[in-house]
Amino acid sequence: MKLFSKNAGLRTRSGVMLAGLAALVMVPASAPAQTVAVPTADNPFGLPEDVTIFGKTDPDRRTATAVVNGYVITGTDIDQRVALVTSASEAPIPEEELLRLRVQVLRNLIDETLKVQAAEAAEMKVAREEVEQTYQQLAAQNFATEPKKMDEYLLSIGSSPDSLKRQIEGEVAWENLLRRNIMPFVNVSAEEVNDVLARLEASRGTDEYRLGEIYLSATTENREAVLANAQAIMEQLQQGGSFVAYARQFSEATTAVVGGDLGWVRLGQLPPQLATAARQLQPGQLQGPVEIPGGFSIIYLINKRQVLMADPNEALLSLKQIAITFQPGVTEAEAEAKVSQFGEYVESLRGCGDVEAGAAAVDAQVVTNDQIKAGSLPEQLRTIILNLQIGQTTPLFGGVEEGVRVLMLCGRDDPEDAGAPTFAAVMDDIEQERINKRAQRYLRDLRNDAYIEYN
Repeated sequence: MKLFSKNAGLRTRSGVMLAGLAALVMVPASAPAQTVAVPTADNPFGLPEDVTIFGKTDPDRRTATAVVNGYVITGTDIDQRVALVTSASEAPIPEEELLRLRVQVLRNLIDETLKVQAAEAAEMKVAREEVEQTYQQLAAQNFATEPKKMDEYLLSIGSSPDSLKRQIEGEVAWENLLRRNIMPFVNVSAEEVNDVLARLEASRGTDEYRLGEIYLSATTENREAVLANAQAIMEQLQQGGSFVAYARQFSEATTAVVGGDLGWVRLGQLPPQLATAARQLQPGQLQGPVEIPGGFSIIYLINKRQVLMADPNEALLSLKQIAITFQPGVTEAEAEAKVSQFGEYVESLRGCGDVEAGAAAVDAQVVTNDQIKAGSLPEQLRTIILNLQIGQTTPLFGGVEEGVRVLMLCGRDDPEDAGAPTFAAVMDDIEQERINKRAQRYLRDLRNDAYIEYN
């Protein structure tokens, strides 16, 4: 990253060089000498252990604004983007974590600006109509009947429509650049695809995982800072932050545009560190930050299934819900008596045909649905129901306020065994992995060539 031109050493810039020389002159003669270090693989710059800092420095007090090749990123830009990330968090964010978040958001805005500028330089400027169309699609997804409420919502959380549209512009610009400058030069041979298909067949019945990932690149020099950022993100996710929102804002992988979704992968396709972490997860759980070559990852297990086998989550279930409710002001003793009576009734059932006949006697309501996909059920219930036989019920669940109920399994249609992915699908997966690696190098080059001033 170039903060000054090649000839910056021959002139002063806001008094930087003069101030630096003055600081050198003012160092007392008794100051301890710095240890001379020799560059090594672990210390390529030959940095001494006892570094003497000239002047006062407090990076936490630096104003989080920047000028990127002449484009100004303001504090308002950062505030509005931070609001997008934190709006889903259920717990208040500590001031220290919020400061780290602002610093990371500034980095993201810089990268976003570099992508937009690179597209414009390549005469691939994103049309406002395309941005607006994507924005309206998002509005329709989140506010189906009243998409105009998207504007009101963004303003209510401290963000703005323009902030989200700028993010959309950056994502579209990057996709266009990759499509022209990287994708045409990524080649995958038929032998590579056939090798993957053969390994899939050999792995039939083993587990595969649908994972979300937030990837942060790191070097030896910035490892500790990146780790601190990753830990802060992990804390926010554990407090209810949206994984998709954080992935879109912070992940440096190309999957950021789809909320970090890696799709279905087998453990052998992952770095060993991620494979070990994923193996320990249950759907809905997080792990991280996990250090891998090149940086850190936070992973989220979306779902789990077996390779080339039928996915039980796709099974269509026929269920009967049998429920009782309680009058306001019911005493604990009355509630316990009613639950006990209800439990005896459920124990007496011998199949789905018995349900309606005795429901009225215990003041129970029965609701039938024969088109419920197993994957749509809450995880705890899904696991129980998928292990039931026809005519069996779940344990009683619920409470006085929402009522007590059970679900009875009355039918199950399992999907056919999943076949191997198509040749084209496997080729696409390999291509995306290679595009991702080249895209990271491309963005790194844009950063290195940028002229950035921090205020």
